[in-house]
Amino acid sequence: MKIVHLTSAHDRYDIRIFIKMCCSLAKHEGWDVSLVVADGLGYEERNRVKIIDVGQKKGTRISRMTKTVLNVYSKAKSLNCDIYHLHDPELIPVGVLLKLSGKKVIFDAHEDLPKQLLGKPYLSRIMKIVLSNSFKVFEKITCNKFNYIISATTYIRDKFSLINKSSIDINNYPIIGELSIEDSKGLKKNEVCYVGGIAEIRGIKEVVKAMELTNNVKLNLVGEFSSKELEIEVRGYNGWENVVAMGVLNRYQVAEVMNQSKVGIVTFLPLPNHIDAQPNKMFEYMSAGIPIVTSNFPLWKEIVEGNDCGICVSPLEPKEIAGAIDYLVSNEEIAERMGRNGKNAVLNRYNWAVEEKKLFEVYNKVIND
Repeated sequence: MKIVHLTSAHDRYDIRIFIKMCCSLAKHEGWDVSLVVADGLGYEERNRVKIIDVGQKKGTRISRMTKTVLNVYSKAKSLNCDIYHLHDPELIPVGVLLKLSGKKVIFDAHEDLPKQLLGKPYLSRIMKIVLSNSFKVFEKITCNKFNYIISATTYIRDKFSLINKSSIDINNYPIIGELSIEDSKGLKKNEVCYVGGIAEIRGIKEVVKAMELTNNVKLNLVGEFSSKELEIEVRGYNGWENVVAMGVLNRYQVAEVMNQSKVGIVTFLPLPNHIDAQPNKMFEYMSAGIPIVTSNFPLWKEIVEGNDCGICVSPLEPKEIAGAIDYLVSNEEIAERMGRNGKNAVLNRYNWAVEEKKLFEVYNKVIND
């Protein structure tokens, strides 16, 4: 059984695509798994997965959505696989063409794109509405043709189940043990961490402003800024004196940062695509056994307060963020209890082993369809 995952936008070692899905599927006896990427780093075999590169993305977003997509399609077609698993909305037309040629196609919706478009800072208000509504129609016309729709959250699953009855959520929960270090209590410092893409819509301005208001606490900032302009602006805030900018780290280094920090921060701003999202980093902090400070969205409160593993605050209020950080850093017993609660929740429910079983079920259904 030849399986290929396709992406025109993500990194070759993307956590959801490569580390979780491709590596899980490659463990299955008799399944030949490939991953087509566009990064210019060439061919590679890792963990029984063949990584096939169609060349580095160049130019504008339009260029990526045309030339790069065509390159991915050309390579996908030449591989002549049994199942094609798409990971980017711009690849939906590729999926339709592959389906018309008799192939089995799975579309993986990482985000709710119509909602995501409403939060794009580079689009005008009218353009946001036009593109969002247009893509809603496009999804309804195309996605009912695919063999299966996989969604990263239950909210996105419910939306797609109205379009295609073969829809399921496979959540981006962490791999048990990947980011935790046994007996890390002695490593803890008066530090908190933010790990992930660094963007205005993810609340970086408010977090750095909050660091000015905390009581002798440092922020370990891991990730890449979305733009140089944003980085320059944030570096000018008084709170930046309490920030340790670490850049992009590998998974082992991320584990070290989380395990020396007392709190994990994920305070995305209240944009349409964030309200019903389930950020991967929220669950990774939990798996590392540290309490979390998160945005006070209803779904997030249900997870955080329901498992007593952190504090929910207004992501727009640096004072609230700072207050939650100081409370957890200065109350070690409470912080340790919340950290244990979060880790137990991951061990019992929010983990990749549970989601991996669902992934295998989907593939078996598609194979036997």
